[in-house]
Amino acid sequence: MKKLIIFDLDGTLAKSKSSIDNEMAELLKSLLDVALVAIISGGDWSQFEKQILDYLPKKSLLKKLSILPTSGTKYYQFKKDWEKLYAENFTNEERKKILDSLHSAIKEADINIKKTWGNQIEDRGSQITFSALGQKAPLDEKKGWDDDFSKRKKIVKPLEKSLKGFSVGMGGTTSIDITKPGIDKAYGINKLKEILGIEISEMLFIGDALFKGGNDHAARKTGVDCIQVRDPEETKRIIETVIACSVDTH
Repeated sequence: MKKLIIFDLDGTLAKSKSSIDNEMAELLKSLLDVALVAIISGGDWSQFEKQILDYLPKKSLLKKLSILPTSGTKYYQFKKDWEKLYAENFTNEERKKILDSLHSAIKEADINIKKTWGNQIEDRGSQITFSALGQKAPLDEKKGWDDDFSKRKKIVKPLEKSLKGFSVGMGGTTSIDITKPGIDKAYGINKLKEILGIEISEMLFIGDALFKGGNDHAARKTGVDCIQVRDPEETKRIIETVIACSVDTH
């Protein structure tokens, strides 16, 4: 039985930018009764509050939950309240380089985007995220826009050259996440090892973008056992299995 279960958020625990449903909330509460849980996602802290924390049942064991926003570049733990342990923010120079490269790559890709909802580029301090249809795009518009990642790959390809060393990953349904060199979901997993004192072999990572170029792929670098899921429904079945196995071993 694994001691720590780590999840991606969008596409894994919930639909893109949506809150978890009641069944997922109850399953996460039950999972926290038997294991430590961590969630690493490209979203910032406010996204976790809106999508996860506001929906967890009141008696959930929050002290057993670690939250790592912006792909592991920040870390929050619950004591009497949520406390930020670290944030690996960009320098002004790094920020300028990323934004210049991103604008250039978007122009070069020449993707036909007819309509956007909100800003396309969001600076989250420790991560810069490009959302092709805008930060507030409705899920129905985002779904199917880039199922095979081919549109975003046209932007990522030049970024891999101009931002060599930085972590560039595709996540969710329309986004590209950029973090500091060497700071990605693998960094977050190693921080979990260091802070929680749990070996990589005692962890399990569950995500929907574990393929090369996906924003969960960096997790594989740590050697952690990984399960790729299609959607939150498949994640629910895995959580049920983990809980059942834990009950059997106790």
